[in-house]
Amino acid sequence: MTTPKDGAQAVVHGAGDALVELSHRVHAHPELAFEEERSAAWLAEVLAEHDLRVETGVGGLDTAFVAEAGSGPLTIGICAEYDALPGIGHACGHNVIAAAAVGAGLALARVADEIGVTVRVIGTPAEELGGGKILLLERGVFDGVHAAMMVHPSPAEADGFSSLAVSQYDLCFRGRTAHASMAPHLGVNAADAITVAQVAIGLLRQHLRRGDQVQGIVTRGGEAANIVPGEATARYFVRAPDLERLAELEPRIMACFEAGALATGAALATEALGPPYSEFLTDRELAAHYTANATSVGRTFPAAPRPGAGGSTDMANVSLLLPTIHPMLGLDSLPAVNHQPEFAAFCATPAADRAVLEGATAMAWTAIDAATEPALRARLEGRDTSYGGRDAYPWRFTTT
Repeated sequence: MTTPKDGAQAVVHGAGDALVELSHRVHAHPELAFEEERSAAWLAEVLAEHDLRVETGVGGLDTAFVAEAGSGPLTIGICAEYDALPGIGHACGHNVIAAAAVGAGLALARVADEIGVTVRVIGTPAEELGGGKILLLERGVFDGVHAAMMVHPSPAEADGFSSLAVSQYDLCFRGRTAHASMAPHLGVNAADAITVAQVAIGLLRQHLRRGDQVQGIVTRGGEAANIVPGEATARYFVRAPDLERLAELEPRIMACFEAGALATGAALATEALGPPYSEFLTDRELAAHYTANATSVGRTFPAAPRPGAGGSTDMANVSLLLPTIHPMLGLDSLPAVNHQPEFAAFCATPAADRAVLEGATAMAWTAIDAATEPALRARLEGRDTSYGGRDAYPWRFTTT
């Protein structure tokens, strides 16, 4: 007699070639945040071909979708990411995330009615920049979901993700152009304003608390060496261990940019690139089930997890509102790490292909545990699952 887990694993194995092909196709055609037209369409097509109910353009985002199967009272959300990084493609492995999410969705669709669940695969754009999951949360796309999960490739296996809160900003200084040799006194150097700000941030670093971070690049510094730059732009990320600390750090960083404007006479304009990402609250019970299931399908967890401050993810905001896990799939890629071209290459290798299939199975089995263990199911089903349109969120502003 087959069990639901046997049935789910059989589906992943049966769709294995198609899932690996999907991962490689997304990997070969990287698309940036909110521009993932092909990737979102490819995922939705595979899910629709297997009779999931697919709706595209959800939450007002053209590259977001929802695919559902089953009609049980417990709804499990499987999150797919598929945006890439500028210049280095899928150096965070979102192609692996996307294919594993599709695999888990197909597996759970096969057993959904048997175990009394609704599976909802949520295609979430713009994780790297813009916070697609946060926008979908605020716009009600996660409403009704009792628990959410995804997997993410990494150099090493882990049952969760150490996530920092982050705010993302574009900054623009506007000065006045002039001939840099004949009439420099008539110019207001916008690039100098960025230089002053960067020096101020460099001096401030000595006084930041452990875990506080700031990173950025100059995206425009001028047109020619003999023209005083009349406009200069930068993109900066400000990170802290949690939203409370982030709220304390941000004004100090912004004061550095204001100092650049004050010192040079340039005007400063700032634009937030989306809502802040939060710290991550892993559901430890679900994570324990995932670890046991992942181990059963062949994943190996290190005895001592590798320390690290972690990056940031909009899945963290999901975790503040509903039980959530975000395990890491180790690709044994060191010294290559996420956001390096070398890691992008690792994300289309046999190790990554294996991670797609084993990650999909482990997620499906964890959802089955959530449905079949009475105490866990009761805890999940007993929650309020209305997340959209709230008067207030743990982060500081909404964009609905």
